[in-house]
Amino acid sequence: MSCPAVIELTDLHKIYQQGDSEVRAVDGVSLRVDPGDYVAIMGASGSGKSTMMNILGCLDEPTSGTFLLDGVNVGDLDDRALARIRNRNVGFVFQHFNLIARTSALENVELPLAYAGVPRAERRQRAIAALTQVGLAARLDHTSAQLSGGQQQRVSIARAIVGEPVLLLADEPTGALDSHSTAEVLDLFDGLAVEGRTLVVITHEDEVAAHAKRVLRMRDGRIESDTRQAAVTDPPPCWNRLGAAG
Repeated sequence: MSCPAVIELTDLHKIYQQGDSEVRAVDGVSLRVDPGDYVAIMGASGSGKSTMMNILGCLDEPTSGTFLLDGVNVGDLDDRALARIRNRNVGFVFQHFNLIARTSALENVELPLAYAGVPRAERRQRAIAALTQVGLAARLDHTSAQLSGGQQQRVSIARAIVGEPVLLLADEPTGALDSHSTAEVLDLFDGLAVEGRTLVVITHEDEVAAHAKRVLRMRDGRIESDTRQAAVTDPPPCWNRLGAAG
């Protein structure tokens, strides 16, 4: 069964002006990520990996080149359509969790569904299911202050997956965690990969990248190497297409 790529970049550039100089943060990158792939993007500071994450998450626009997200040309979208595709089709996991303080885990996970217009009863049911999946069924009413760092990151993963996005994008997801919590989060990512979800993880940690099926190393805005590793699983074909979030 043939599926469109989740990510398809063609000759992508992102250029910034710094005084009289040009900074080529992304310099002619072409890349295809298929459904069910689990990719780690690595590189030193200034390699372009953070800029790449912002572009893949529809948080920033390339200077030139083409970016197709599940077959949709992101460059053709206006601000409203871009916000909609970002909310419905990309699930974000950040290093510092980005949870709303003094708000329960359940309410944090419901938030993207509320933005998408999902009815209250349905979004509550889906949020409970997502929190149960990450092992927090007993912490639904706990606020961020009542949760450990590892538990907060699991809430953010539940929030990222609750809308059934086509892409799960994680930026240094274990950077603020101890070794035990890091292992828990990586186990969760492995489980999501087994389900056939598409994951892209930005990381500088070899331990994190070792869990991915594919490791891209960036340098000076370019992909220096693209290495396949032993697969966690062979995902089902065409898992979770663009319209799955409703």
